[in-house]
Formats: sequence, C-alpha cells, structure tokens
Amino acid sequence: MRLTTLALSALCTAAPALAALPIGAKAPDFTTEAALGGKTFSFSLAQALKKGPVVLYFYPKAFTSGCTVEAHAFAEATSAFNALGATAVGMSNDPIDTLKKFSVEACRNQFAVAADDGARVMKQYDAALWMKPDTADRISYVISPEGKILFVHSSMNPEGHVQNTLKAVEAWKREQPAR
Repeated sequence: MRLTTLALSALCTAAPALAALPIGAKAPDFTTEAALGGKTFSFSLAQALKKGPVVLYFYPKAFTSGCTVEAHAFAEATSAFNALGATAVGMSNDPIDTLKKFSVEACRNQFAVAADDGARVMKQYDAALWMKPDTADRISYVISPEGKILFVHSSMNPEGHVQNTLKAVEAWKREQPAR
C-alpha cells in the first residue's frame, strides 16, 4: 500500500496540469495590486506588454518550499529576461502584505509578485487548482506584446518553469525584425 501511495504521489507531482489557454489565444487583461522590493504598486498587464513580452507565472502559496525555490530561480533569471525586453511577474491568491515580504525575501527584490484577490485572474487563465479553486496551480505563460499566448509550461514541479519560459522568450526575440 505504501509503495502505491508513493507512486501515485510522484505521478501527481510530476504530471503536468492542463492549461485552458492554448498558444495563440488572447491573454485576458488585468490590473491588480503587486509588490516589488516590499513596496506595493498597481500592476497592469496592458502597460507591461507595451515594454515587451510578459512571463506570467502562477504559484500556489508564498513561502512554501516549491514556491520559494521557483521565486529564487526567477530572481536569478530576471536580468536575462530583462535583457530580452521581457517582464516576469508571479501571481498567487496571497494577501498583499504577505507578497510584500515575499517580494523581498524569496524574489530578492528582482521582480514583482501580484495579488489575485478572489482568484479572479487565475480563473481567467485556467490556472486554479481543480481541487482548490482559490489556489493557483503552477502554470507559467509567456505573453507576446500583442497580448497572445506564446508559450505555456504547466507542472507542479517548480523546476523547469524558468528555463522553459526563458527559452520561449529567446525564441520570440530571435523572430523579431532587426531594429
């Protein structure tokens, strides 16, 4: 019985979730409260897309082990995303006061984390856990400056989200006309 439970647990952890927004779909616009370096501000997807692509990653809960690992990885890659003209932003249903601390400690003042009060945005992006609809699944989207979904990575394992979204942004950048 124990072996079956472990196998089932491993399968559930490694199996990708299903994202409803397919590549090419229009990304739902949103504006919400966010934190960067412990300070709050209003994050607007439309405004961020004016600067370049946006890597929007949903995560279940600040200060949990997997979410902290993922935040550290995004923090280390922020300069690479910025060099490609991309903005990374994390999103969960945590209260903004929690995210202010998370933006400093786990995100290392490198990128913003946004509060999804009421899980409104995660539901629009089909990024809610099916068993806990007020909690985000671990899904990363790359959104083009035109507001279209370019790439989706869906896995409860925090490993791979950063490297795969970075590869997608690099591919997008290669396809852009030279200026």
